[in-house]
Amino acid sequence: MINNVKVSKNKKKNFKVSLIFFIITLLFFYLPLLVLIVSSFNESKTMNFTGVSLKWYKSLIFDSGSLWNSFLNSIIIAISSATVSTILGTLGAIGLYWYNFKLKRYIQIVSYLPLILPEITIGVALLIFFSWIKIKLGLFTIFLAHVTFNIPFVLLIVISRLSEFDYSIIEAAYDLGAREIDALLKVIIPMTIPGIISGFLIAITLSLDDFVITFFVSGPGSSTLPLHIYSMIRFGVSPVVNALSVALIIATSALTLSTRKINKYMFS
Repeated sequence: MINNVKVSKNKKKNFKVSLIFFIITLLFFYLPLLVLIVSSFNESKTMNFTGVSLKWYKSLIFDSGSLWNSFLNSIIIAISSATVSTILGTLGAIGLYWYNFKLKRYIQIVSYLPLILPEITIGVALLIFFSWIKIKLGLFTIFLAHVTFNIPFVLLIVISRLSEFDYSIIEAAYDLGAREIDALLKVIIPMTIPGIISGFLIAITLSLDDFVITFFVSGPGSSTLPLHIYSMIRFGVSPVVNALSVALIIATSALTLSTRKINKYMFS
C-alpha cells in the first residue's frame, strides 16, 4: 500500500515536471510568433506599442510592388520545381523500390546525400557547376537548384509509403491479366497518392523557405521572397515584413487545413 502511494506521488511529480517543460517548449516556439503578430498591428515602427493600426498591411498591399514581384517569383519557382521534383522523385522511388539491380544500394545512398549535406555546400557546388557549363544565373538556375534539393525529400517520402504496400494486390492484378504498365498506372501510383501529395507539399514548403542555396544561384533581377526580405532587414526590421509574415502564417495554416480536409475526403 505504501509503495503504491509512493508510485502515485512520483507519477504526479513527473507529470508536473513534464508539464512545465511542455509549457516552456510551447512558449519557446509560439511566443515569438505572438510578438510578431502584435508588432504587425503596432502603429509605431519601434517595439514600443503606441496603438493599433493596419497601416503596415495597407503598405504591404499598395506600396510594395517589388516585394510582390519577389513573392510571385517564389510562387512560380515553388510550384514548378515541386511539380518536376515530385514526378522525378516518385518515378525514382518506384524504380528503386520495385526493381533489383546491381548498383541499387549505391544509387540510394547517393540520392540521399542532399539530405545530409550542408546547404552552403550544395549552394557553392551548384554555383560552380552553373558557371562551368556557362548558364546565366537567374530564375532558371534557381528552379534547377530547387529541383535538385527537393527530389531526395520526395524520394524518401514516397519510398516510405511504398514500404507499407501490400504486394498481394499487385499479384492479384497480374493474375487478372494486367501488364506491368497497367499495374503501375492503375494500382501502384493510386496507392501511393498520399505519399506523392505529401512530397509535393513538402517540396513547395522547402522551395518557398529556402534562402542559402537560392542566394548562391540567383542573378540580377531574380530575387525571391526570402532574398527580398533579407535585403529589407539588413538595415533593421521593417514593420511591413511583420505584416507579410502574418499573412504567410495565415495562408500556410489555411493550406495545411485544406490539404488535411482533402486527404480525409479522398482517402476515407
